[in-house]
Amino acid sequence: MGLVLRGNPIMKVENSKRIEALTFWQKPICFEPLEGGITNQNFRVEHGVDTFFVRLGEDIPEHGVYRFNELAASRAAFACGISPEVVHEESGAMVLRFIVGKTLETENLRDHSTMQKVVSLLKKCHLEMPQHLPGSTLIFWVFQVLRGYAKTLRDGKSRMIPELSRFMEINSQLEKTVGAVDLRFGHNDLLAGNFIDDGQRLWLFDWDYAGYNSPLFDLANLASNNEYSENLEQQLLEIYFEVSVSEDLWKRYFAMKCASLLREAMWSMVSEIHSTLDFDYVNYTTENLKRFENTYENYKFL
Repeated sequence: MGLVLRGNPIMKVENSKRIEALTFWQKPICFEPLEGGITNQNFRVEHGVDTFFVRLGEDIPEHGVYRFNELAASRAAFACGISPEVVHEESGAMVLRFIVGKTLETENLRDHSTMQKVVSLLKKCHLEMPQHLPGSTLIFWVFQVLRGYAKTLRDGKSRMIPELSRFMEINSQLEKTVGAVDLRFGHNDLLAGNFIDDGQRLWLFDWDYAGYNSPLFDLANLASNNEYSENLEQQLLEIYFEVSVSEDLWKRYFAMKCASLLREAMWSMVSEIHSTLDFDYVNYTTENLKRFENTYENYKFL
């Protein structure tokens, strides 16, 4: 999830102590927080002549975030040349090589040449990462994620309970439309801020939600997160699948796009009742529900 949070003084002190206590350091360190984290707190750390990227974060069961899985995916992504190297890990913390470059913005991902590079990264993720993963790896099936969110919201007495039955009916309909899939290992959180351009190539990081899925989800998630036009979506599918976009593929893709948007909205609903971070989740829920409803309205006429 790509949100920028306001500072919490107590959390800042706690994070500073955690970073300083990491057993990896052999020299004095200097560090600063990096903006953009929502399931992690991210920092740039100077350690002698070396620079590292530190991610602090515990398991978040209500969102299906488990650090053993993130660690395994991060290591597999490095083995494929997609992500920076993990040089150290301990409970609640991961230290990676720091990549000097530009964090992408939404408009960057709408550029055709950049989109081609992204597709190349995704194909490596989908096809090569399983060769470097352990035997036990999570599945991220968005329709089951949504069913889990609905249960969490009911158990938590969410203000959105009256809407959940309709959301679950739509969820079942979308799942039926997607149908049988080619199972691939996906990133599943393709925000612009999870890509870095170092001037020579692109890097992809932040594997919190990584798991086996349909490649259609990564494609739909990329397009919905970065507000692609229909023309760009058609180009994305043609580049990835290397075929003209059939009516069936377009409808299945569009169903996955609706699911991606509903997941973002329900993620925010769950965060309303479980997150302790200082952020206006109610407004974020409203914004994403509007995007979902507008897209779903178009889906119904396909």
